[in-house]
Amino acid sequence: MNDSPGWASPGSPTDGEGSDGTQPPAQPTGGPKWSAEQPPPGQWSSPGTGAPETPAASPQQPQQGAGWGSYGGQQPGSQYGSPYGGQYGYPGGQGGPSAAKPGVIPLRPLGLGEILDGAVTTMRTHWRSVLSISLAVAVIVQLVSVLVQKYSMDELVIEPGSQPDAREVLDSIGSSMAVTLAALFIQLVGGILVTAMLTMVFSRAVLGQSSTVAGAWRESRGQLLRLAALTLLLGAGAVAAFTVLILPGVLADNLGLGVLGGFAALGLITWLWFKCSLASPALMLEKAKVFTALSRSSKLVKGSWWRIFGISLVTGILTSIVSAIIIWPLTLIGVAVFGGGMDGLADGSSMDSWGALVFAGIGSVIALTITMPMQSGVTVLLYIDQRIRREALDLELARAAGLENYGAGDHGTAPTPPSAAGGGPVTGG
Repeated sequence: MNDSPGWASPGSPTDGEGSDGTQPPAQPTGGPKWSAEQPPPGQWSSPGTGAPETPAASPQQPQQGAGWGSYGGQQPGSQYGSPYGGQYGYPGGQGGPSAAKPGVIPLRPLGLGEILDGAVTTMRTHWRSVLSISLAVAVIVQLVSVLVQKYSMDELVIEPGSQPDAREVLDSIGSSMAVTLAALFIQLVGGILVTAMLTMVFSRAVLGQSSTVAGAWRESRGQLLRLAALTLLLGAGAVAAFTVLILPGVLADNLGLGVLGGFAALGLITWLWFKCSLASPALMLEKAKVFTALSRSSKLVKGSWWRIFGISLVTGILTSIVSAIIIWPLTLIGVAVFGGGMDGLADGSSMDSWGALVFAGIGSVIALTITMPMQSGVTVLLYIDQRIRREALDLELARAAGLENYGAGDHGTAPTPPSAAGGGPVTGG
């Protein structure tokens, strides 16, 4: 652990042992998860409502320099190890004070609406940094994509009324796949940059701190290669799983077996993908290595897979709707004006003109500028939410935000504030 108020390195309560390698004390019945004891997010009491309960004896408060998740020998998230009083032992629980909100989210377990609102609020409040990053990446991605499409599209056009032979069909399919793979690779690289930099912006926004593009780049660049390796590893794992499960059907020349293998591969890949969905913020914010980040994600997602899947699915649907609303009108305008209209659509030449490609590219730039921060923000906030539920991360977030008495109230000594509230990145080391 370091002395900065950063995201804790792995070695949290979910790892099963303390930072010195010793086992933590036995935990009371009830398990180490907040979720077993918490009311739904909508039941958190408003400020000034409800009479506070008689405070319980306070456990030892965290000392300055302790990493997030280390609280005087008590395992954060355990039923009795919380330094709060109240019925649920948590800020905002019935009879307790409402949760503090130094930044874009309250420091307590979050609901779907609060996660989406936190992502949108960050985009609105810190729009200069967020939109500058996503716009720059979106422009580069679409510029290269338009050039690739323009100079590869001639290979895909088949003259109307002609009967192409097998070689021409294979060449057309090969060119189409090449264009698709090139576009996906460009988007992959752009997505890595956006994820890395926006993770830092959102992590600061949780503490109520602003970010600059230069600052986000400085804090994230050290993890870019690891993030790229993580992204490629996940992609390669998905391809390998799909290949292995459909291979028996292909070798046996059995369509039914191949289809069954395809469905099994789809289910397995979906399960593993969301099991590893929090690896990216864990890698960036904890400065973890690739396999450590994957392990952290697996532990944080355990028991909450369906919840994370549902929130991610809702986010994907919303961003897809937004993208379609922006992209399709501009694409249709480009096809109607520059792509030959219905005739161009019929013979496949509608996107062969610069005008149609530019209009479609403009629509994609606008859509990516809006949707990439939304998706990245939801992932980061899901990671923070899971750590609050399991590791009482809100205590360390409050300390990093300079909230001196958060979680202590009348129950004991308040946590020591950071040496300079609001100073220093929230990236750990």
